[in-house]
Amino acid sequence: MSRTAAGVKSKKLHSYYDYSLLFIILFLVCFGLVMIYSTSSYNAQRIYGDAMHFLSRQALFTGAGILIMLFVSRIDYRIYIRNLPVIRLKPITLLYLLCLFLQIYVLIFGVEINGSKRWIDMGPLGRFQPSELTKIAVILFTAYIVNLAPRRLDKFRGFLRVVIFIAPLLGLIVVENFSTALIVGVIMVAICFVASKKKGYFIISALIFVGIAALFIILFPYRSERIRIWMNVETEPKGYQILQGLYAIASGGFFGKGLGQSMQKLGFIPESHNDMIFSVICEELGLFGAIALILLFLLLIWRIFIIAINSVDLFGGLVATGVLAHIATQVLINIAVVTNSIPSTGIPLPFISYGGSSVMVILFEMGIVLSISNQIKGEK
Repeated sequence: MSRTAAGVKSKKLHSYYDYSLLFIILFLVCFGLVMIYSTSSYNAQRIYGDAMHFLSRQALFTGAGILIMLFVSRIDYRIYIRNLPVIRLKPITLLYLLCLFLQIYVLIFGVEINGSKRWIDMGPLGRFQPSELTKIAVILFTAYIVNLAPRRLDKFRGFLRVVIFIAPLLGLIVVENFSTALIVGVIMVAICFVASKKKGYFIISALIFVGIAALFIILFPYRSERIRIWMNVETEPKGYQILQGLYAIASGGFFGKGLGQSMQKLGFIPESHNDMIFSVICEELGLFGAIALILLFLLLIWRIFIIAINSVDLFGGLVATGVLAHIATQVLINIAVVTNSIPSTGIPLPFISYGGSSVMVILFEMGIVLSISNQIKGEK
């Protein structure tokens, strides 16, 4: 064996983790657990007689998610687009079909909460939201389709081809969950935009997308009602939650009232450990804490961006791009809703808000990104 060949072999034996990304992820999930306890302990004690009710459940899912992330990060991400030995199908195809089945199932047999069927009852494990798993399917499947023939994206019909594949999932989600469908749509478009050399037709696509979104708002009165509430949050009775969240943000000042000292979480903000958790962060940790958290998210997004542009192949770069689009869009929408910058919609803050499905899916995605990073370092 030559010296060069031996050197290459030696390099391939070295595995590497992007420890900076891993540290940011672990810090965010730990901070999320602290804030979930802070925001939920009062109501948990009052309703369940256990101040740690929500914390213990979230800690269970977070712990499982971290183990999944570490396991997935050690798997070559290209395995998802390779045929399985016995059934001769790709894992991504099976995941796509599974998500189609789950999205149909939840529309028929799902648990209805606040007029929407978005959850499947899992018994002692709680409720599972299939649309969260669908985000992973869309990221991987869109990246796979584009990777097969990236130059087709230079023309509008190439983009339309991708849309046709993703449309069944998107259509099933939008029936009950417009905001999640919006995120899924952004993920798909972001991956296609990065892969395409011609960007002009995306302007036309954006106009069509806005037109369809406007149509959905017009056809469903409760969505147009949210716009009216958003414009008159101080006078509309249904604007109570957003208004209380704004009070929390305003009362926090620059350094906040101190961890655990929020008043708005004491029943004024309903389920403050969920989508409105950022308002309590502002109240307890102030503008300083809010900016620090936003900067941490920006650092996370930057690390994913670095991994995306340095990926060893197009598929890995597109998958990392999809994860980046998912997290960036969800953080932006959540903070915009809490600050009343856009109409209210139910989008959790990644890593921070309460929700087992959400945190496990996000950590699974982070495992894939770490796997992409691992391949970059291993082949240098």
